[in-house]
Amino acid sequence: MTDTRTTVAPLRVAIAGLGAIGKALALTLDKGGIPGFVLTAVSAKNVDKAAAFVLGFRQPVAVVGLAALGDHADVVVECAPAALLPQIAEPLLRAKKKLVVLSVGALLGNEYLIAMAKDTGGTLIVPTGALIGLDAVIAAAEGTIHSVRMVTRKPPKGLEGAPYLIEHNIDISDVRVPLKIFTGNAREAARGFPANLNVVVALALAGIGPEKTVLEIWADPTVVRNTHSIEVDSDAALMRMTIENIPSENPKTGRITAQSVVALLRKMVAPLRVGT
Repeated sequence: MTDTRTTVAPLRVAIAGLGAIGKALALTLDKGGIPGFVLTAVSAKNVDKAAAFVLGFRQPVAVVGLAALGDHADVVVECAPAALLPQIAEPLLRAKKKLVVLSVGALLGNEYLIAMAKDTGGTLIVPTGALIGLDAVIAAAEGTIHSVRMVTRKPPKGLEGAPYLIEHNIDISDVRVPLKIFTGNAREAARGFPANLNVVVALALAGIGPEKTVLEIWADPTVVRNTHSIEVDSDAALMRMTIENIPSENPKTGRITAQSVVALLRKMVAPLRVGT
């Protein structure tokens, strides 16, 4: 008998940024934890530290500049500061590559990237990240969503340094009781808390948009986890959801965010895909 099976080459993955999420993803890929994918390149601000980090990996990993990531990969995962998103996205979209965007808030200030993806055939992919129920919100948006409200509570350390706090001279370094520090919509939150509130932007993009998605942010010394409570009222369902995320080594980011990217990549090549 003739063996008609074919071997499919693994998809090449590059990572932009080697913070807590980027490193966790790189280690998972190096261990073969995502069948069908191989890590081929990384980019980071400190080239020497990046080279040292990947030195012992099982397969060679190139350390390159942001603009060169697409030369080494089919899929790039962005784990970098939000301000760098255009530098990462533009060359990839021109090359019709896929970009997994974690700095989702930066899309609101750079909507032209979405139009660019449509024009070039490139793809921007937003993972579920530290949210819950995003599939249900996407489904509800096929009908009519009346309102979306989210309340976020984070330990003060996870909010320190946010531009909104600096601009409004809000000091949370010695907060002893829960303090509401922001009320507004998702677009305003993305500007004021670019390293903290990508989750609300993902929720807004899945649902009724950044202007209509309402958010409260609390600096709460009584919590040890990044907590998000969401209420969605639609013509299909009333949803109330709460998730308490364990922070990674970066207190601004939940540990589940890296796992969400792993799950997204795994789903790309899975023969059975569960979820919307």
